[in-house]
Amino acid sequence: MSLLLVAVHVFVCIALILIVLLQTGKGADMGAAFGGGASQTLFGTTGASTFLSKATTAAAVVFMLTSLMLAYMAGNRSEGRLLSDTPPPAVQTQTTTETPVAVPPPADTVAPPPETQPPATGE
Repeated sequence: MSLLLVAVHVFVCIALILIVLLQTGKGADMGAAFGGGASQTLFGTTGASTFLSKATTAAAVVFMLTSLMLAYMAGNRSEGRLLSDTPPPAVQTQTTTETPVAVPPPADTVAPPPETQPPATGE
């Protein structure tokens, strides 16, 4: 379900970008820059609405709906996937039957000789 919704969302995004880029701006005429655009009627010079403006509105509505649905689905994910009630698997320890071999300490760590007490004097 979510994969289909993401595919529709991406398709509508690309369509919306292309539809908007195909349209001409309101002030695209050279006369509009010098005050010629003031004589427009209530709906503009082209009429109430064109096919591209209706397509833009439809694509924008579908884009908003898919965005809201994807956000809702992302927010209501069950946490059972990450945190489950099952305990983690037991850790296996390796047991060996060999007896450990005593390794002598390195030669540079020789213990100091025992301290000797000075000979007792006969006072």
